[in-house]
Amino acid sequence: MTSTADLYDERGDELQSLETQLQDLGGRMRFEGPVRTVRCLGDNALVKSMLGSPGDGAVLVVDGGGSLSSALMGDMIAESAARNGWAGVIIHGPVRDRAALARLDLGVKALGSNPRKSAKDGVGETDVPVEFGGVAFRPGAMLWADEDGVLVEH
Repeated sequence: MTSTADLYDERGDELQSLETQLQDLGGRMRFEGPVRTVRCLGDNALVKSMLGSPGDGAVLVVDGGGSLSSALMGDMIAESAARNGWAGVIIHGPVRDRAALARLDLGVKALGSNPRKSAKDGVGETDVPVEFGGVAFRPGAMLWADEDGVLVEH
C-alpha cells in the first residue's frame, strides 16, 4: 500500500484528509478499502452486527459523536471483524481491550479507550453518510489509513 503522505502528494485535493487525531490500536497499521458506516451514540449493537457479517475488505467507519463515555468495540467484536474479512475499523469514539486489539490482524483507529461497555439496544443507522474531522464518509468511497492518518475520496 502506498503511504497516505505519498498518496496525497499524488492526488492532492481529490482526497479528504481526516483532521481528527486518532490512535492506532489494532495489529495492522496500514489498511484500505471501501467505506461502510454506522452512526450510533453509546450503543454498539449495530457495530457488532455489521462486523459479524462479511466485510469483503471494507473499512467500517463508526461515528460515535466523539463521545468517550463508553466503548463502541472490544476484543470479541474486533475478533469477529478480523474473521469476517474486514480491513479495518475507524471509530469516532473509544474502544476497550486495547492489548487484545493490538494482537489482531485488523486496522483499528479510535479516539482512545474506556473500559465501560456500551448499550446494546440497536439505536443508530447503517450505511448512511457520516461526517467528522472535516471528512464526509460516504458508503462505497475508498479510504486509506496508516500511521500518518486517514484519506478518503471526495
